[in-house]
Amino acid sequence: MAIAVETQGPQAAVPAAEWEGADRHLRKGLSFTSLLFMSVGAIIGSGWLFAALASAGVAGPAAIIAWIVAGLFVLFIAFSWMEISAMLPRSGAIVRYPFLTHGGYTGWMVGWSYFLSAVTVPAIEAEAVVTYLGGQFPKADMVSSTGVLSWPQGILVGIGLMILFTTLNYFGIRLLGLVNQYVTWWKILIPTATFITLFLLLKGQNFAGLGPVHGSTGGFAPYGIANIFLAISTTGIIFSYLGFRQALDYGGESRRPQRDIPLATVLSVGIGMVIYTLVQVAFIGASNFHNAGVAPGDWAALAKSPWSTGPLKNALDAAGIGAFTAFATLLVIDAGVSPSGTGWIYLGTSARTNYGLSVVGSIPKWFQLHNRYGIPWLALIAALVVGCVFFVPAPSWYLLVGFISSCTVLTYIMGGLSMPAMRRFAPNVHRPFVLRNYWFWAPVGFLAAMMIVYWSGFSTLVDVFAAVFVGLPLFTWYYMRNKGWINPVAAAVVGLVFTGAWVYLNKEGGWVLTSKLVPGSWSFPVYDIAFSLAVAAFCAVIWVLSNAEGRKHIVRGLWFVFLCLAVFPLSYYGQFGPQASPSISFPWDTLIAVGIGLVAYGLGLLSSFETDEMRDIVAAAASSGTGGGGSAALTGHVPPAPVPGSAAS
Repeated sequence: MAIAVETQGPQAAVPAAEWEGADRHLRKGLSFTSLLFMSVGAIIGSGWLFAALASAGVAGPAAIIAWIVAGLFVLFIAFSWMEISAMLPRSGAIVRYPFLTHGGYTGWMVGWSYFLSAVTVPAIEAEAVVTYLGGQFPKADMVSSTGVLSWPQGILVGIGLMILFTTLNYFGIRLLGLVNQYVTWWKILIPTATFITLFLLLKGQNFAGLGPVHGSTGGFAPYGIANIFLAISTTGIIFSYLGFRQALDYGGESRRPQRDIPLATVLSVGIGMVIYTLVQVAFIGASNFHNAGVAPGDWAALAKSPWSTGPLKNALDAAGIGAFTAFATLLVIDAGVSPSGTGWIYLGTSARTNYGLSVVGSIPKWFQLHNRYGIPWLALIAALVVGCVFFVPAPSWYLLVGFISSCTVLTYIMGGLSMPAMRRFAPNVHRPFVLRNYWFWAPVGFLAAMMIVYWSGFSTLVDVFAAVFVGLPLFTWYYMRNKGWINPVAAAVVGLVFTGAWVYLNKEGGWVLTSKLVPGSWSFPVYDIAFSLAVAAFCAVIWVLSNAEGRKHIVRGLWFVFLCLAVFPLSYYGQFGPQASPSISFPWDTLIAVGIGLVAYGLGLLSSFETDEMRDIVAAAASSGTGGGGSAALTGHVPPAPVPGSAAS
């Protein structure tokens, strides 16, 4: 029985079952093993091939600590998401939940951020394949010595890989899950065999005792404690763990989502943490500075040496032992297998992100069109096209990894806000997984995500925030207009004016898409004030021009705008900014960032409200007596009491 939900404008009387019914077209073909291997397969991709060197170049041997801290932070983030995703298993989940608890404006900004990250991951995995293979076959002229893809050879090969990823996804979730299981076993065995082999080459002096080189202090943490946190966000460490979300994004296609999603999430992060940490230990110990042509202990120079196109293989080759060289050949093969496996999983994730955005009304409904295999094929093609575009501004794994990491983790802050909001507005919807002491873990997960974003540094955040806010005109042109919140002519004018302002500010400002300030450009205070005023003016104007419903959603999204605009100047003046002598040094800058996070968290909690879509789900739960899985997975039961003494039950 359909329940009508009242909305205003062209979308009035939308069937309440629409939100709940969208996933019924998707096939429930993923078992627990498939779901686990989706996450593990996404975690073990290009990161294990490149991040060991990149993180050592930033933190030295202390990169080992960075892997452990990052893994724990990801688990903190995942706790809240596990309760939500088990309660409401949905495909394209992460872009759909914010609309339920914080409305259209927050949902749009978070969804846009997630879209930017999701569509770029297949591109970076294709870049990883081309970089590693191109470094081994220099005559192919696919990649430079610093890891930048060439035109046309390198970029065209990358596009060809993207098409391959798309083809595999097109023929159905069962095929994807089956093939991925075999590939993931390979991706577990090869890294394990690699760190075991490299352990035979360990040199104790690589971990401590090396003298100062080029500004370092020598020893285990030659570049300081702060650089451990910088390495987490910018060198591929947090990027490598982001695959845990596959269990969430493919939730609508799981056979038993309530049990399998939380279990697959925790196990995948644990497996990844063990493998990555041991690979990092082995690489640090086996690094041969003489072979790379750099001074002993100069980890920063090692990361910029020819080793950058194949660090683990070069570490094995440097031993000069035939058996190790033969094993290194397997790494060349794996350089094609591991990133490709992750790439095709993430291309499916990108399609489901587009699908989820379509379900919530952010993009047209025809992105929900399915082929005979139950795959949203138009969303898949769109993911392919948009992903290929990113080869142009960032034709390098090392250039793209920080942007992807920060854009993605910026969206993860919503878990710590949406979960308490759902406890408040949907207390009787069945929760197969209930997070004990959620009042503690929810803000901890929020702060963990926010600190990872802050630690990515100013050079990354200036691009991230510019990319996030460039999507605001699309909010007025499509979402607000379709909802009937704003006059179509006014929506068009406001969007065009802001787009023009965005282009002018970032062209004249000279800070976006550049590693250093362009001569003649604005100083940072001028750019920051102008950019912040432009965003604030946009929010104020659309509030004035909106009807009552639109104003409610806009006001409830201002906390997210505050968070971005408050963190931005701190990222410039703090330890992770471009100043030679930071105005606010570590750890004081990090403590200020925590304070901003706590304020934003409080504002985010106050901004949650019972949306029409949330009422839709509660009504479906009240009228459903099945309590099974599938698309609805709802019952009217009160959540079970947590098991005393456990962190989660």
